[in-house]
Amino acid sequence: MTRYALWALVAVAAYSQTATVQVDIAPGHAINSFDPDSALGSSIDVLSRTGIDKVYTPHIVQEALSAGWGPITYRNNTELRMAAWHWTENGNWSDPASKSGYFTASSELKEPLRYILSYALPHRGFSASGDRPVQGPNSSHWKSHPYLTSKFTGESDSLHPQWVVMDLRADKPLNAVEIGWANPYAKVYQVDYWVGRSPLGRAPDGQWKTFPGGVVKDGKGGTVTLKLAPDSIVARFVRVWMTESSNTCDLHGSGDIRNCVGYGIQDFKAGIIDAGGTFSAVSGEAGYTTSSIDPWHSATDVNATGSGQHTGFDVFFTSGLTNNLPAMIPVTMLYGTPDDSAAQIAYIKKRGYPIGWIEMGEEPDGKRILPEDYAALYIQWAKAIHQVDPSLKLGGPVFEGLNEDIKVWPDGQGRTSWIGRFIAYLKSHGHMSDLAFVSLEHYPFEPCSITWKSLYREPQMMKHVLDALRENGVPKEIPIMVTESHISWRLTGPMSTIFAALWLADNIGSFFEGGGAAFYHSPIQPQPVQDTCLGPASWSNFVADRDYNITGYTSPYWAARMINIEWVQHRSGLHQMFPSTAGIEDVTSYAVHRPDGNWSLMLVNRNETSPHTISVVFNDSKSKRGFAGPVTMVTFGSEQYVWKPDGAKSYADPDGPPVARVTQGSQFTLPKASVTVVRGKIEADIR
Repeated sequence: MTRYALWALVAVAAYSQTATVQVDIAPGHAINSFDPDSALGSSIDVLSRTGIDKVYTPHIVQEALSAGWGPITYRNNTELRMAAWHWTENGNWSDPASKSGYFTASSELKEPLRYILSYALPHRGFSASGDRPVQGPNSSHWKSHPYLTSKFTGESDSLHPQWVVMDLRADKPLNAVEIGWANPYAKVYQVDYWVGRSPLGRAPDGQWKTFPGGVVKDGKGGTVTLKLAPDSIVARFVRVWMTESSNTCDLHGSGDIRNCVGYGIQDFKAGIIDAGGTFSAVSGEAGYTTSSIDPWHSATDVNATGSGQHTGFDVFFTSGLTNNLPAMIPVTMLYGTPDDSAAQIAYIKKRGYPIGWIEMGEEPDGKRILPEDYAALYIQWAKAIHQVDPSLKLGGPVFEGLNEDIKVWPDGQGRTSWIGRFIAYLKSHGHMSDLAFVSLEHYPFEPCSITWKSLYREPQMMKHVLDALRENGVPKEIPIMVTESHISWRLTGPMSTIFAALWLADNIGSFFEGGGAAFYHSPIQPQPVQDTCLGPASWSNFVADRDYNITGYTSPYWAARMINIEWVQHRSGLHQMFPSTAGIEDVTSYAVHRPDGNWSLMLVNRNETSPHTISVVFNDSKSKRGFAGPVTMVTFGSEQYVWKPDGAKSYADPDGPPVARVTQGSQFTLPKASVTVVRGKIEADIR
């Protein structure tokens, strides 16, 4: 016998060995409980005007709901792109004569709302702390958010310092900065440089050091050239840190106090002052990240192109897409006002639409907002919304793509955990009762480096995120929700291969095993197939063209049906989850006891080329049990689905469906690269 033949026999023998899935059903050993009608949902995101007209049609809605998801969450792409939204055009400007300022919508019931428009922010200025910011015709200078000043927080401005970080793109020698102040300007500020790796990542490694001549205590505004050091210092990142405002009014006038608080900067440069006193800015284009942005805008800043629009709330709630369940609704907070958000919620309630949860703002960590600033806004918005209805359940912070606890620059106590400092602020200000849930998005993988082995990382990554949030201050009684998710934050080929089905099953199973409360997969609507770094794919459950014509399904669609229709039972009530393990690396197991009395196991065989035979044993405190009577076994895997890449014409063949059969006993063969659900009753002891 050849060495290769011997190796092959050993390999086959190894894979033919039966692994045992152990399910711990001892009394008191349940690790979680959830109702699929509130815990397993999907999402709707930004569309074009044409897209809204096509998606909200009976056929598309019916197809979308056929994946089996329960509730839906409405995503706020407008705030993601650093813009204001007008959830209705019926409202009032703070400066009505010029149709500018701060817009507060009216909760008055008029014509049903079909589209929501976004508005560029002129006071974004040079700031680019966002995802493809909405561009407008009136960009002027940067100004900080007025609701982070003592007039609105009730605290000293020094407790909410505002800042601008300039990235010179490379280390440069410098000994001076030139700041072109607008009104209001900083009376007290300092200029710092960063020592270490980037200060703008999720785990800054280094520290800010103040330049020897970088402290200013009597700023006068105007254009200031400030010599920072006698000799040049090499740095890439330079920060101006502002703690006291002049409170002088900007060009919009003194009629609104919001024009007269915070800080404004027209221009910010770093460079060298030579021996003759001449300032020369360093070469190259700099990038700017800011602490916050003033939501002031005007009617002429509207994005009326038809792209990047959100669905009007009346269309959203009456289309059927909410599945007749309470929906999760966002309010703009980073670039809005409390009164406008309160009016939005009042309007929805006047219409009688059911609200399950309210998410406050959108991805503050991605905008580099410090936790105390987000918390200060959160409290103001919570007060306004709870005046509409004290029972409304609010939450956040809607972290973007979280894999680890997010770290920020240390505060005065040396604390660096974003979530820990946010929780601490709410506690110290007596507003923990306003936090009904903590939310995050989950996009775990780099889009162009995904391999089949990446599947094996997902369960631990998901549980690690939940553990990190708890360890850094989220109380155990506050539910944690994933409100947006996919394999990666950018479209990538594995999203439409069988990889995505196995990933989604593991993602959701491990989330609930780790103690999660509600999970929303993204998105529910069809989207076209596009080329990516790892082959053509679609974000969605469907193979569709740019006109939203559905021609087939993607693997996440079939995985969704395995989860929502086979594993759990919607419209039935609370499911209990129990610990289970297969004892082999290739197979993961997720066990629930359903309200209909069935035990249901979702089993994922991540081996790409070989099946696994498993036996299932249920262990209580006194005995071992197996399935008794008929057992339903449903499988979806690489034998039922193969993605055929062909650019925009890509498709699956075969394209499902899962295969089902009724069997007896407690031993099952899990095909290669598959998700299998087995469910049935257990009765007899196995001694």
